[in-house]
Amino acid sequence: MKKNTMKLALCGVMTALSLVLMLFEGLFPIASIAIPALAGCLLIPITAHAGVGWAFGTYGAAGLLCLLLAPDREAALIYLLFFGYYPAFFAVVSRIKSSALRWAGKLAHFNAAAIGEALLVMFVLGVSPEEFTSIPIIGAYGPVVLLILANLVFVVYDRALGQVISLYYRRFYSRFQRYFR
Repeated sequence: MKKNTMKLALCGVMTALSLVLMLFEGLFPIASIAIPALAGCLLIPITAHAGVGWAFGTYGAAGLLCLLLAPDREAALIYLLFFGYYPAFFAVVSRIKSSALRWAGKLAHFNAAAIGEALLVMFVLGVSPEEFTSIPIIGAYGPVVLLILANLVFVVYDRALGQVISLYYRRFYSRFQRYFR
């Protein structure tokens, strides 16, 4: 009983912190990608101590609250479609032994999320498709170039997330694990 109570408390606190971070996006509109990425990192302790199921549940609660309350709908979509659950997904996909298969899965997943987010921005939020093709130097190739650049940034993000997770396990995991036994 105590174990589940601690897990539930951790999930509730991290859900609230995720929402607070997403509300800060209204103060710092330039950070519409960085803040959802940071809010998603709050799943690291949940995944480590409570498990992937609890992490996805927390993502669901935080995602719903962000969708309802966050001031920037695009940042909320970025959180919902990728950054909000990626640390838990990272734990699942890290179980794949083959590095090539693991990276293929990560990149396929990221590209599906990126294309889905672009389509939702166009058709739900009403951003004109010309916004993607009117980039001065690259013109009509804008969406393809942006997707390639986003993949490069994703690889950097994935590597950095792996380092943050590793740092969490080295520095903090043993300190907090006693509460979840």
